[in-house]
Amino acid sequence: MKSAVIVFPGSNCDRDLAVAIRDVTGIAPVMLWHRETELPDGVGLIAVPGGFSYGDYLRSGAMAARSPVMRAVADAAARGVPVIGVCNGFQILTEAGLLPGALMRNAGLNFVCRDVALTVENSQSVFTNRYEAGEKVRFPVAHHDGNYTADAATLDRLEGEGRVAFRYAEAVNGSSRAIAGILNDAGNVLGLMPHPERVIEPAHGHSDGRRLFEGLLEAVA
Repeated sequence: MKSAVIVFPGSNCDRDLAVAIRDVTGIAPVMLWHRETELPDGVGLIAVPGGFSYGDYLRSGAMAARSPVMRAVADAAARGVPVIGVCNGFQILTEAGLLPGALMRNAGLNFVCRDVALTVENSQSVFTNRYEAGEKVRFPVAHHDGNYTADAATLDRLEGEGRVAFRYAEAVNGSSRAIAGILNDAGNVLGLMPHPERVIEPAHGHSDGRRLFEGLLEAVA
């Protein structure tokens, strides 16, 4: 599977995602600088990493969402190419309009950095097909602006269409309806605040995140 990790000024989790994808697929992804206007031919997965793109000036992800490469990412997503955005990547996807809602300041106004319990809400997507619906997993979080917010109609639509992928199983950041990750309406774009790429091998303490990348490989291949 040929993949690409987008790199912005201030990204600090791009290598984490690249290592996870390489370890699971056996093929290192292309590291694509944000000023590029085209994706490499044959890319079957795009990953938008965490970090603090542009130092989180303005709103988190707002400047990165206007980078030239994001037009190519949006076009690829419209063609059905899977796109995953983790942490700041989730913020970028909402700011770019690929996912609804916004990520606001944590309810406690503190940076949260720890493992958290999650519930898998949708096990039928290309990202979650290796999990069971209702299964409890643990992924790390590391964010200050992870409070997912949307209007009631949008939240009802996400719930009704099965587009909530992961939900916090404990208090973390005040996210509406404890939402930790959502899908677009076509199911090929996932944004989530927790970091599955940081728990892919036993040396990380556990490997709950590995199945996300294994399922992606199986679905895309």
